[in-house]
Amino acid sequence: MTYPKFIITIDGYIRMGMVNQHKELLLPGDQCIGGGYYTFDYIASSIVLDRSSYDFGKPKWHLLDTLKVPARYQGMKLVYVYDDGWNDDFLVSQQLNIEYYE
Repeated sequence: MTYPKFIITIDGYIRMGMVNQHKELLLPGDQCIGGGYYTFDYIASSIVLDRSSYDFGKPKWHLLDTLKVPARYQGMKLVYVYDDGWNDDFLVSQQLNIEYYE
């Protein structure tokens, strides 16, 4: 069964899609630094990222300065919601530089 999943690569790309396993989002030569699941909050114009990848773990945001996001999501905020009760949400759009790609 497919689910809306995302990964982050060491090169700063976020890849999103409906897949069975996170590894299906990898391209040849990619090195993954975490992933999870996503939903769209159209009212807040946001992409809500949460949880973690079974294979790759939680996103290692601290390894990035810039996140490269597909151009179709330009104008939407990105937020990562920690589910451990200890961390505040990570406001990706405010903490990292965002570049858009086709």
